[in-house]
Amino acid sequence: MRVQSLIAIYALFWAFSVFLVLPWGVRTSAEAGVEHVPGQSESAPHEFRPGRIAIRTTIVATALFALFVANYHFGWVTPQMLDYAGI
Repeated sequence: MRVQSLIAIYALFWAFSVFLVLPWGVRTSAEAGVEHVPGQSESAPHEFRPGRIAIRTTIVATALFALFVANYHFGWVTPQMLDYAGI
């Protein structure tokens, strides 16, 4: 696989991993024990830390991407192994 393809696939894994990581460790104002901001949703996070989210996303995306590349290299799951008869 070419380097450009690997970079593009990693970027996709990273973008999809953001949605997996966003709910981790979110605390609302009520859970944090602080005053609710008028006009803000009660389910809104108390603090937004983009740096922490980026680090967590990078870790998750790298792990998933490593599994993808290992599967590509070793051929653990191939299209021939999948059952298309039920579709």
